[in-house]
Amino acid sequence: MQQTEFLNIVMPFKDKLFRLAKRLLVSREEAEDATQEILLKLWSKNKKMEGYDNVEAFAMTMTKNFCLDRLKSRQAGNLKLVHSNYTDNDSSLDKKLEATDSASWVQKIMEELPEQQKMVLQLRDVEQYEYDEISEMLEMKPTAVRVALSRARKTVREQLIKKHNYGIG
Repeated sequence: MQQTEFLNIVMPFKDKLFRLAKRLLVSREEAEDATQEILLKLWSKNKKMEGYDNVEAFAMTMTKNFCLDRLKSRQAGNLKLVHSNYTDNDSSLDKKLEATDSASWVQKIMEELPEQQKMVLQLRDVEQYEYDEISEMLEMKPTAVRVALSRARKTVREQLIKKHNYGIG
């Protein structure tokens, strides 16, 4: 496979790799490093890539595994989730502040979710993957993906309602 072919295949989902890495790792720099590392690994496998049914799903799985390995490593003792994917251009200042506050609370709530729920929520609600793709990437049964997503959404919803009703929880 030539470099241009490789770039045509990989570049459309490069940002998704970065967002998943950013969801799992502490900082933009860590996520950028992880994305670069995955792209290098993909390039080293470019001869075999034509044999893969879904290169994007394969790359997302590689990213997930790489990031989880980083989190487990000794060097990563201080890594945590940091991510925001919320923008709204037509709001008043009050609404923008409220939205920013809510997005911040969603981040904090997601940090407390079990790892599997965190990843399912990221892949489905942020990255917009289909259930069968998530099932393949995370090596879970489709029903388990749906259950994990349902539990994650329920927890986020309950915690946000609690926060909005009672103030800082």
